[in-house]
Amino acid sequence: MIRFIHLSDVHLGAVPDRGCPWSHEREEEIWETFRRVIAGIRKNPVDLLFIAGDLFHRQPLLGQLRQVNEWFAAIPETRIFLMAGDHDYIKEDSFYRTFRWAPNVTFFDTEEQRCVEIPEKNIFVYGLSFEHKEVRTPLYDEWKPVNKPGFHVLLAHGGDLSCCPMDFTGLAAAGFDYVALGHSHKPHTVCRDKIAYSGSLEPLDRNDLGKHGYIQGEYEDGNVKVRLVPCANRSYQNLVLNVDRDTTQYKLEEMLRSEVMRRGGRNIYRLILKGRVSPDNVLLTERLHGLGNIVEIMDESRPAYNIEELYRQYRGTLIGDYINKFLNKDLTVVEKKALYYGLQALLSTQVLADDRKRL
Repeated sequence: MIRFIHLSDVHLGAVPDRGCPWSHEREEEIWETFRRVIAGIRKNPVDLLFIAGDLFHRQPLLGQLRQVNEWFAAIPETRIFLMAGDHDYIKEDSFYRTFRWAPNVTFFDTEEQRCVEIPEKNIFVYGLSFEHKEVRTPLYDEWKPVNKPGFHVLLAHGGDLSCCPMDFTGLAAAGFDYVALGHSHKPHTVCRDKIAYSGSLEPLDRNDLGKHGYIQGEYEDGNVKVRLVPCANRSYQNLVLNVDRDTTQYKLEEMLRSEVMRRGGRNIYRLILKGRVSPDNVLLTERLHGLGNIVEIMDESRPAYNIEELYRQYRGTLIGDYINKFLNKDLTVVEKKALYYGLQALLSTQVLADDRKRL
């Protein structure tokens, strides 16, 4: 049996949510999570480690390469196969070109197809590295494994129109036992136990929802079995709070505190407010940022106006004409906001005018 780990898109050097109070911690966590994976391999060795591009967020510094290589050298029983992706592609003056890796590391150092054989284990690993930031031509569609018995693995990066398009149907039929993909930060399977994106080790922005980690696999008698092993320090989550006419600022803040405590204070949240609030109750959403790691607030709530009743009451006036522009239409969130904010402003003006008449 051959045991392997497949990871990608570590993005060492990235600073997620730059400018937020927790951004420096996130930068350090990316390095620490990668170190933990290597330490786990040292404790429980695997035969192969595949890194399918974007180990670094940008061109690696010499000191960064030395640090990573020191960790690789600490797991000599594991053969490591590494490629450069679109973020850490090999520039003309890149340190990648001259760096000397530990004996257990194979770095695919050109944009040309290459096959590395481990004859004593009948293992064949195919790969290349990006030498350009943008690769819009398919580099893998014509690849076929050599006609020899053994474990045949393709290391590949990309898969969309903007980054090395791939014919996944063709890849599935090409004859590789496993295709280790990188580029997409969301772990997902293209072809069960055969073609998979490991996703990023740590979530890197507010859209990287769900579990993150690496793929652990086994090959035996021509069959591959893989599973995702979560290992991220924290996650990005959408947090929906439903408000109503009785929701005050204090009640909203208590709802948020309680939900953050229940889900975990280290996680990072996109807060989404839904429901209908009292028109005379102003909720100060900016105050919610200090009650947790709130990266974004989307206020989709709206005042609890009866639009049809207001239209009948103000028909023939400026307010009625304004409401009529929105009636019987399938409104977007932005259009709904425009309706209710505009209506609130017009009604406030009307109230002031009525007060002046009474005086």
